[in-house]
Amino acid sequence: MNDKVYNVLFLCTGNSARSIMAEALIATMGKGRFRGFSAGSHPGGTVNPFAVEQIEQTGYPLDKLRSKSWDEFATADAPQMDFIITVCDNAAGETCPYWPGHPLSAHWGFEDPAAANGTDEHKREVFHKVYRQIMARINVFVSLPLHMLEKNAIKHEMDAIGASKV
Repeated sequence: MNDKVYNVLFLCTGNSARSIMAEALIATMGKGRFRGFSAGSHPGGTVNPFAVEQIEQTGYPLDKLRSKSWDEFATADAPQMDFIITVCDNAAGETCPYWPGHPLSAHWGFEDPAAANGTDEHKREVFHKVYRQIMARINVFVSLPLHMLEKNAIKHEMDAIGASKV
């Protein structure tokens, strides 16, 4: 049995909505197999209240939510990430910092619900739609068999062996 907990960092530009919702979803849907983190290239400093409304349903501790820079995760003492997933087009095209451990990365593009205009009810609808899209992708990800996740870890270790000076 594999007891490894995989660290997943979700990146976006402002770290106020999509990446925050993804952090909470992977932590709650992953049933202890995944630890979620989120950050932004240019964090706005606040979590969008409509994102908080969606997250409340998950039971994720709301006091853990904060908008932060991805620089926090590029330091030597930061948790080592296994996976990095960008959730908005801006972050996908930006030059990312060096990530210790060379985690696997992917891009899952979602529209920016924070850009929705109109009434609060319309904004809630847009946030809910994007939240459900993120939930659907995370459901597939957390359902991957452990051997598929470990295969990537083994590749990482093999690459590290090949890079070592012997």
